[in-house]
Amino acid sequence: INIKTQKQLINDLFEGNLTLKQLRDYGNINSNVSKNKPKVLNKNLNEATAKYSKSNNNDGLLNDLNSYDQALRNARNLNAPKKGISIFDFDDTLATSKSKVIVEMPNGTTKKITPAEFAKQHSSLEQDGATFDFSEFNKVVDGKPGPLAAKIKKAIDKFGNKDVFVLTARPQASATSIKAFLDGIGVNIPLANITGLADGTPQAKANWVVGKASEGYNDFYFTDDVYKNVKAVQDALEVLDVKSKTRLAYSD
Repeated sequence: INIKTQKQLINDLFEGNLTLKQLRDYGNINSNVSKNKPKVLNKNLNEATAKYSKSNNNDGLLNDLNSYDQALRNARNLNAPKKGISIFDFDDTLATSKSKVIVEMPNGTTKKITPAEFAKQHSSLEQDGATFDFSEFNKVVDGKPGPLAAKIKKAIDKFGNKDVFVLTARPQASATSIKAFLDGIGVNIPLANITGLADGTPQAKANWVVGKASEGYNDFYFTDDVYKNVKAVQDALEVLDVKSKTRLAYSD
């Protein structure tokens, strides 16, 4: 579900225009759109559905809504203890490398794109029917410390590494190589705290961050080298109304 739709859904929930049940019904309906079965909707849900653009893949819609629901409940709890989290992108944020994604187009042509290009072009390439070969992207090729490498080390030295996470568009299979690289530059993060989405869309990162809010985190630091990712996360956290700081990665 895209960020614009998420914001509208949650705003309608806040304003009482829709109930959580109606939102979940909306999710059930849209998750079965591909089956081309006729659906009978009530008047309110018909109007709501007409307002929301359909994502190409609605399988995660219910999970997204449930995460937002729990995150909102957590945010409304005035007695909730402060729980901070720091989230860092990897490529061109914590590290620079020569790792590339191999893109295979329906017409048989192939090309290689950089991590930054993957983040920016993923959606459009996917719509054009491209498939992605991450075999090289699973490794950190000729890696060097990125602009925020010192920042994450400082955060770990000050707060420990329990609530420090790496969130990357790379596949999850790259986590071991990412950890090995970070260990090599003196940044110790648990392997479990490195998440590969295999998805370059901004909404993928925003949805993951909302999932962390649903786990009780209420004080966020997020940094990424792609502006659209920073904006998507910022918008999602503003809807939840939790304390947050988002920044575009650059050298201090």
